Amino acid sequence: MNNKVIKNAAWIIGCRIVQSGLALVVTMISARYLGPSGYGLISYAASIVAFFVPIMQLGLNGTLVQEILQDPEREGETLGTALGLSLISSAACLVGIGAFIAIANKGETQTLLVCLLYSLLLIFRGLEMVQYWFQAKLMSKHTSLTILFAYIIVAIYRIVLLITGCSVYWFAISQAVDVALIAFSQLMMYRKLSVHKLCFSWQRAKKLLEKSKYYIIPGLMVTIFAQTDRIMLKLMMDDAAVGFYSAAVSCSSLTTFIFVAIIDSARPSILEGKKESEDIFCNRMKLLYASVIILALLQSGFITILAKLIIAILYGNEYGETVNTLRIVVWYSTFSYMGAVRDIWILSEGKQKYLLGINMSGAIANVLLNAVLIPLCGIKGAAIASLLTQIFTNVIMGWIIPSIRPNNRLMLQSLNPKFVFFYIKKIMREHKI
Repeated sequence: MNNKVIKNAAWIIGCRIVQSGLALVVTMISARYLGPSGYGLISYAASIVAFFVPIMQLGLNGTLVQEILQDPEREGETLGTALGLSLISSAACLVGIGAFIAIANKGETQTLLVCLLYSLLLIFRGLEMVQYWFQAKLMSKHTSLTILFAYIIVAIYRIVLLITGCSVYWFAISQAVDVALIAFSQLMMYRKLSVHKLCFSWQRAKKLLEKSKYYIIPGLMVTIFAQTDRIMLKLMMDDAAVGFYSAAVSCSSLTTFIFVAIIDSARPSILEGKKESEDIFCNRMKLLYASVIILALLQSGFITILAKLIIAILYGNEYGETVNTLRIVVWYSTFSYMGAVRDIWILSEGKQKYLLGINMSGAIANVLLNAVLIPLCGIKGAAIASLLTQIFTNVIMGWIIPSIRPNNRLMLQSLNPKFVFFYIKKIMREHKI
C-alpha cells in the first residue's frame, strides 16, 4: 500500500478511535439504562432498517468510487445523480418499513413507532453518498473529522436523554440525527473542495443503474444473513434475547472501524493498480488480504479469552448470558472482512454477476440455520448460524464457483509468511521505520 493510502487510513482510524471510545461509553450506559428488552427493541429496529439500506443505496455504494475515478470530469453529474436516486428510493423504503412492521408485529404500537423513528436515517443515508467522492480522492481526513464532530454532538444528546430519563423513542431518533449531521457536513465540504457542481441526469442515472443493479439484490442478501438472526430472535423468542445477542455483536465489532478504514482506503489503490499491471493488482490484493486476516484473527483470539471481563465491564451482570455468544460470534468477523475484500476483486474483474448467486446462497443458508439452531440453542444458535454462513459464503462458495477461484488463490497466497515478511520490510524501508 502506498504512502497516500496509509495516511488516508491513518486519518480514518485516528478519528474512529476517539469515536469508538465515545460510542463505548454511551452504548454501555444506554444498554444498562434501557435494559435487555429496551436495548433489544432498538436493535430490532436497526435490523429492520438495515434490510432496506441495500434497496435505498441501489447498489451505487459498490460502484461509485470506480465511476468517479473513470470519469473525473463528470464527477458532479455522477455524484448528483447518485444522490437523487438514493433520495427517491429512501422515501419508498420508509413506506415499506411501515407496512412490514404493521404486518409482522401487528398490534405492537411501540415497535411500530420505534422502527419508523429509527428509519428516518434512510433519508440522510441517501445524502451521505457524497462520502464516496472523498474515498475516490483519498481525502478521508475531511470525512473522518465530520463523522467525529457529528458523533460528539449525538453522544452529548444521548447523555442528556439518559440524565433526563427520556423514553426509548428519543433513543430511536438519535441515529437519524447522527447521519443527518454527517451528510450535511460532507455536502458542504464537497461544495467547498470540488470545482464540479452537483447535477442530476436521467441518462447518467441509467448508466449508473446498469452497473450497480448487480449489487442491489446481493447487498440485500448480505443484509439478510447479517440481520436475520436478530429478527428471528425477536419473532421466535423476545426483545431480551435480541438485547443479549446485540450486546455480543456490539462487543465483537468494537474494532470494525479499523478494518473498514483499511479496506476503504485500499480500494482506490487496487482499482488503479488493475489499470497498471496484473502483478501490481495481485500484490495489492494479497497485501490487503494479509492485513485484514491477520488483524482479524488477533482480535478474535483476544476477545475470546477476555469475553467474560469485557461483558462485565461494558454491560454488567445483567448481560451475563452474552458471554458464550460473544465467544462464538466474534470469529465470524474474520470471514465477513474476507468477503469485503473479495468484493473489490469482483468489481475489478467485472464479475459482479456472480454476487447474486453467492449472496443468495448465503441468505438461504442463514435463514435455514437460524430456523434450526435458535430453537435448539437460543442466542448461541444464532451466533453459530452467523459464523457458518460467513464461512460458507466467503470461502467455500469461492471454491465452488470456478470464476471466483483466482480470488481464493490470492487469499491463500496472502498468508504465505514469505510474502507477509517481504511487504512488512518494504513498508518499513519506505517509511524509514
